[in-house]
Amino acid sequence: MDQARGEPVTIGHVCAATIHAVGIDAVAVDVTLDAGPRETVYASDQLAVEMAELAVTLGEGPGAPFDGPSLVADLSTGECAARWPAFASASVAVGVRALFAFPLRVGGVAVGVMALYRVEPGELGRRQLADALVLADTVLALLLDAGRGPRAGGGHWSEDFGPRYPEIHQATGMITVQLGVTAEVALVRLRAYAFSQDRRLNEVARDVVARRLRLDGNGAS
Repeated sequence: MDQARGEPVTIGHVCAATIHAVGIDAVAVDVTLDAGPRETVYASDQLAVEMAELAVTLGEGPGAPFDGPSLVADLSTGECAARWPAFASASVAVGVRALFAFPLRVGGVAVGVMALYRVEPGELGRRQLADALVLADTVLALLLDAGRGPRAGGGHWSEDFGPRYPEIHQATGMITVQLGVTAEVALVRLRAYAFSQDRRLNEVARDVVARRLRLDGNGAS
C-alpha cells in the first residue's frame, strides 16, 4: 500500500490506510493475553491511546474478541448508556461519538480487536465497512507473521511481545497473592478501585507495584 513506500508493510501502515479509506479519526489494535487485560500494540494518536486506556480501565465497551463486529454509530444514545454506563459517557467526554470494533480471530481462537474511532456520529457506508473488514484481516495476518499469534498448544504469545503496561500484570499478580484470589478476580478488584477513584488502571497499578497502595478485602490501605 502507498503508506509503506517500498518498505515492509506494518500495522501502522495498515492503520493509516484505514483512517483514509474508512473515514475515521483514530484507530487502535489490541491483542489478548491469557486472562489479563487487552494490550494495545498500536494506537494512531493520543485519542486512540485514551480510548484504549478507557476500555482497559473500565472493562466495558464493544469489541470482545469472541463477538462479531460492533458498529456503534452514536455513543451518546440511551441504548449505549444502558449497555456501557461508564464507557459510553467517558468516550463522549474525550471526544469520541462513533466506534467500530472488529474482532481478530483465527478460527475459534481470539487474537485481538481492531477499534476505529470517529469524533462525529454516523454509520459506516457499505464500501467503508467492506474496506474495514479487509484491513482488519490484514492486521491479523501481520500479527501472526510477527509471531504474536497463538501457539499451536494454546493462547500464549511469543516472548518477543512486550505488553504496553507491564505494571498492570505485575499488580494483578501481587493482588492475587495478597488476597488469595484468581487473576481474573484480582483484575476486577484493580479495575473497581481505579473506577471508584476516577483514575486510569495503569496509574493505580504503578502504585500497587511500588507498594504505595495495597488492596485488601474491604478496599485499599
